[in-house]
Amino acid sequence: MKPGSKNGQQVTARRPSREEELAREAVPVPRLQKTPHAGHKPESYEDMEDLEYPALLYSVMEQHLPSNCLGASREKKLAMLERVLAKYRPNGERAKKHQEYRERIRTNYQPLHEDLYSFAPERFFVGSFLDAIKDGSEAALRHILIAHSPGVFTFNMLKPAFCSMMLEEVEHFEKWAQDAKVKVMRPNTMNNYGAVLDDIGMEDMLNELMTRYLNPMAAVLFPNVGGSSLDSHHGFVVEYAMDRDLDLGFHVDDSEVTLNVCLGKQFDSGELFFRGVRCDKHVNGESRPEEVLEYSHVPGHAILHAGRHRHGAKAITSGQRTNMILWCRSSEFRELKKYQRDFSSWCGECLLRKKERNRCLSSAKRQLAS
Repeated sequence: MKPGSKNGQQVTARRPSREEELAREAVPVPRLQKTPHAGHKPESYEDMEDLEYPALLYSVMEQHLPSNCLGASREKKLAMLERVLAKYRPNGERAKKHQEYRERIRTNYQPLHEDLYSFAPERFFVGSFLDAIKDGSEAALRHILIAHSPGVFTFNMLKPAFCSMMLEEVEHFEKWAQDAKVKVMRPNTMNNYGAVLDDIGMEDMLNELMTRYLNPMAAVLFPNVGGSSLDSHHGFVVEYAMDRDLDLGFHVDDSEVTLNVCLGKQFDSGELFFRGVRCDKHVNGESRPEEVLEYSHVPGHAILHAGRHRHGAKAITSGQRTNMILWCRSSEFRELKKYQRDFSSWCGECLLRKKERNRCLSSAKRQLAS
């Protein structure tokens, strides 16, 4: 299926009329509820064109609208949800340039490997990963995982043929961009090389990867940070080489759960290092010994960790390393996090301080009792 098409039909974006824009401007911004309304069946937005975010995101968010908004028309609810999402929308001019960039790619770029753009688990994944997902039990999922330190898991995931095709596709896209004089928009502000896979037409494929194959694992491993409600993603590749980026500084991801898979090629060093999960208040705090980890990449093997897990990459010393990364996000968790006051369920520093408070309180109670 050609990038930019849906169900084999070319999709043309519909711009809202001026009347629709005025109507949306008059819609108040609702405050989403902490828990979804039990029994409420949300609208489907799959048939609506010109949505800025995946249709599923609107359905999930609708369940958190105030009770007095649930009976509104679908168009009215969409307007409310877009007002909420506007708080997270990037600069308007940048968004316009991004849309023009994506449209130019989808109109002119001819993929090298069409197979990459439609989901094919038997061709993509190794047998052990497929078997664990098909089983679906927590025991089966944990059986294929190696826990290197608290919150950092690895497993064998991608077949060598898939890794090779993805590397070739990215190189093919970069050559096309160079020949067409198209400036490639990079994945984030930290990486100077690489490309956003969603931009070149792999959005649907990666969304299916997240929904069908990563959600079951994330729900088991990261329930406290939205792992059971992932509903959107940002998929990209990053490249490290002696003439490109060498390393990656200490940071956290803009995700709830991050999948990081090494595609190859031949390289030395470039280990990932991890330093524990922290909330915004404690993001620059010290690490405890059990939180310190260094991991050497293996082609085809995936790393799964919370987006708030502080990490970075050491300098590569030879060769080239390319990784496919999927930032998985939960709109529900992001909205609820605003109202949370206690992050001790997932922030290492908050948890340590809570344990210390409880210890002091228990000690004081024993002294009073004696």
